This record gives sequence, C-alpha cells and structure tokens, in this order.
Amino acid sequence: MEDKKQYQILLCEDDTNLGMVLKNYLELNEYEVTLERDGRLGLAAFQREKFDICLLDVMMPNMDGFTLAEEIRDIDPDVPLFFLSAKTMKDDIIQGYKLGADDYITKPFDSEVLLMKIKAILKRNEEENKINDNIEFDLGGYHFNPKLRELKIGATMQTLSPKENELLKMLAEHKNDLLPRERALKKIWGSDTYFNGRSMDVYIAKLRKYLKEDTNIEIVNIHGNGFRLVAP
Repeated sequence: MEDKKQYQILLCEDDTNLGMVLKNYLELNEYEVTLERDGRLGLAAFQREKFDICLLDVMMPNMDGFTLAEEIRDIDPDVPLFFLSAKTMKDDIIQGYKLGADDYITKPFDSEVLLMKIKAILKRNEEENKINDNIEFDLGGYHFNPKLRELKIGATMQTLSPKENELLKMLAEHKNDLLPRERALKKIWGSDTYFNGRSMDVYIAKLRKYLKEDTNIEIVNIHGNGFRLVAP
C-alpha cells in the first residue's frame, strides 16, 4: 500500500502561544509544520526546505508578512500562501491578495475552518499536478513525454533520469522564457546551495547533449538568473 504523502507547512507567527497551538493542531492532523517567529527566519526556512503551503502572519519582527510573501513569490510563484492577520482593514486585505495570497484569514479564526481551507487548496493543487503530468511537449524536431521520461527525435529515443526529466519539463514549461535558477533548484533539488547549483549545471550539460540533433534548439544560460530553452 502506498504511503500517504505528508504535506509540509511553513507557519510564520510571532505570537508564541498561537503559533504553538496551530502547530500542534496541524501536526495532530498529520501535517509536518515548521514554525518560525519572524519573517527573516521564515524566509531562511523557505530557502532551505521545500513546502507545500505557507501560512504567514502579517505583523512580524525583522520582516513583515507582506515583504516575506514578495520574497517567497520571487522564488516560487505557485506555492499556496495564506495570510493570518489581525489587520482587518480593506486596504490590507486587498494588498494581501495583490501580493498573490490564495486566502486572507482575519484573526481570531476557527482552526477547523483553516484546516478545511488548507485541505481544499492542497487537493486542488494535487489534481492540477496530475493533469500537468499528462502534458507532452513538441520541441523543434523532438517529442518529449515527461510521464514516460522519453525524449524522441526520429527513430532515436533517450530515456531520461528523474532529475533530467524534471529539469527538461520545467524548461519546456518556460519555453522561450526565463526559468529562474533558484526556482528549479528549490523544486528539483530541494534547496539552492552551491553544490546543488553545480549539480544542476551538470544536468544542463547533459540535456544540451541530448538536444544537439536539432540546431534550432538551445539552452541559454542567463548569467546570474537562470536558463532559457530556445525552441520553435
């Protein structure tokens, strides 16, 4: 029987009591929770680990929740993000949504309602990911099937390793656009350390070799930012 996935939650809350109550409640419901008590520590945790959803207080020391959300969105524009805030003014709520929040929950709130909202958005993301798993790509003369990990050109087929497959899929999803280096490292390797960066460079070199049969295809290094897959 396949093990049920344990979702990872980043909870940033400077109220010690509320933070611990929420952490314990979510862990009782089989989530793994990392609790940080200021925005700067929250950002460090997000850069270090991979999370399925972020729950952010707005008023925190060192870095407020709005600024933290901007930093998180620069790294990963897709991770679900909720604000948990005592700031109930319309302008604050609008700002939260403009920063890319999936929900803005005002304090005090019911923990069970929060849990239902978390379950709903994670289920939605899981269903979207299943749909995305079935997408195939035509890249110049190549046909790429991520589900089967197959890259074909004519009668030649290359079976990709899991990391090669994930990296090419991300490049294909951003075809002719920038794939931020930090985003790829975070999603595939789990963190953007120096050694993981060097590892990704090796995989980029492998993909360039696999794609060399079509001279119209190129993986361009955008120095300091990431990579662009140039393809018809």
